[in-house]
Amino acid sequence: MSTIFSKIVNGEIPAYKIAEDENYLAFLDVFPLKPGHALVIPKLENDYIFDLDDTQLSGLMVFAKKVAKGIRKVIPCKRIGVAVIGLEVPHTHIHLIPMEHVGDMNFANPKMKIAPEEMQIIADKIRAQIA
Repeated sequence: MSTIFSKIVNGEIPAYKIAEDENYLAFLDVFPLKPGHALVIPKLENDYIFDLDDTQLSGLMVFAKKVAKGIRKVIPCKRIGVAVIGLEVPHTHIHLIPMEHVGDMNFANPKMKIAPEEMQIIADKIRAQIA
């Protein structure tokens, strides 16, 4: 079954892409907890992160590290928090969330509504730091 993330990978659904290579993709979450909240996925559709083989898993984490460093250069924050929940979309994904306090990572917090123009500006700035 094709997930919403696979549709983004295949170009069927638009996304605010910030980094991509042959195996992984990072894009801004359209329902962010904080500005700059990004999702990092393997292009290979896979439901559970620990079902990835060691090479895929380590590659995903190294790619996420590169993305997190780019986000941190653009979005003022103390840290980039990392969360893997995996229940909302059956496709492995890592949340990278700029944070000042541990509460910034609370997924029960209301999601932000950021104008599309602002999302594009954020994506462009992050992408420029990663390239």
